[in-house]
Amino acid sequence: MAKRLTYYILAGLVLGIVVGWAINAAVGDGTAAGDAQLKTIAGYFSILTTIFLHLIKMIIAPLVFSTLVVGIAHMGDTAALGRVGVKAIGWFFCASLVSLSLGLILVTVFQPGTGLGLPLPPVDATVGVDRSAFDLAKFIAHIFPESMVGAMASNDILQIVVFSLFVGVAILAVGEPARPLVRATEALVKVMLQITDYVMRFAPVAVFAAVTATIAQRGLAILGTFGYFMGSFYIGLIILWLILIGICFLIVGSRTSLLIRYIRDPIVLAFSTASSEAAYPRTLEALDRFGVPPRIASFVLPLGYSFNLDGSMMYMTFASIFVAQAYGIELSLGTQILMLLTLMITSKGVAGVPRASLVVITATLAQFNIPEAGLLLILAVDHFLDMGRSATNVVGNAVASVVVAKWEGQLDPLEPVDIEPPHAPAHVPPPAPGDEAF
Repeated sequence: MAKRLTYYILAGLVLGIVVGWAINAAVGDGTAAGDAQLKTIAGYFSILTTIFLHLIKMIIAPLVFSTLVVGIAHMGDTAALGRVGVKAIGWFFCASLVSLSLGLILVTVFQPGTGLGLPLPPVDATVGVDRSAFDLAKFIAHIFPESMVGAMASNDILQIVVFSLFVGVAILAVGEPARPLVRATEALVKVMLQITDYVMRFAPVAVFAAVTATIAQRGLAILGTFGYFMGSFYIGLIILWLILIGICFLIVGSRTSLLIRYIRDPIVLAFSTASSEAAYPRTLEALDRFGVPPRIASFVLPLGYSFNLDGSMMYMTFASIFVAQAYGIELSLGTQILMLLTLMITSKGVAGVPRASLVVITATLAQFNIPEAGLLLILAVDHFLDMGRSATNVVGNAVASVVVAKWEGQLDPLEPVDIEPPHAPAHVPPPAPGDEAF
């Protein structure tokens, strides 16, 4: 089923391009009325995508909570938890630095904003991105939830992670009396993965609708207009994939060559829906089949969704320098490095913020006196760029989980890649030494 689902999603992607192009060619006439009609048609198709993403969001919060709590409960002790956390955060910051630096280097080499040949938006034009969400002080306070119910209702992964950490550590401290709670949470994991299986059957339809809506409204011509910019960015993503997988190969060994095969389903899903979140449940299952113990994957993966979005971070430097190039603003090497360091810090402060990449870019442009209106140049193709960076985020977090598991010496044997995964982790981690209660 997993292999067939990938093919169905790809078929939905191709069919969506064809149908979207046909609608755009039949209805679009370059007039305001034609554009309005295309927008209406795209809106109807988007309903299917919205339903799918709502279903995904429905399962994300309980799935993150249950898998993370069970993972911590099976860690054995808080020392192991702290050790895994330190290794994960260390990898995240190193990967962030690589992603941001690569974006800076490639945009400087390719110069996609130079000689763009398009009318530039007025420097005082409104971008439509809410920069008020970008506030480091508010972010730090926001990490700690006022209500677990509120955090789960808003799907704030970072707050869910914090609460889950408290619950997991408390379970370790309580010991035997908490054993029924652990069993109940393990049952919740199985139930949520079964629900995930139901939801994922709708994925090909959602992908078809999403691509149809985008192509119908934008048309294929927009890809030609920004072809060089998009091509340069995708070359950067390919290089980033090679770097991440290459480093993983050096650390993990030859089995790394099979990693993409194991995570191809979540990669295709993230790319097609332009949503890393949509791929979370399948990524968790794929990592389990690859041999990453649930206790590690369920801890590292949610953290990665807050602190390790490699594709998004590369996009931040790429897009920021692109706008500066488009307006003919020369940035010294020192300024570019300062921008990189600024993005390194601020990119960690918008977890859970809608359109987080654009929020960070807007704030960064303002800080370095680059017209924020330049973002209007790329908003038209942002969806197509988001597809690539969402898929890259999946790769980056999968690599992070595998590397941390290897550092912990806990990579399990591979399971068959093309067999439908069970609706729960393929194995329940054995009790850690001194933790027989669990």
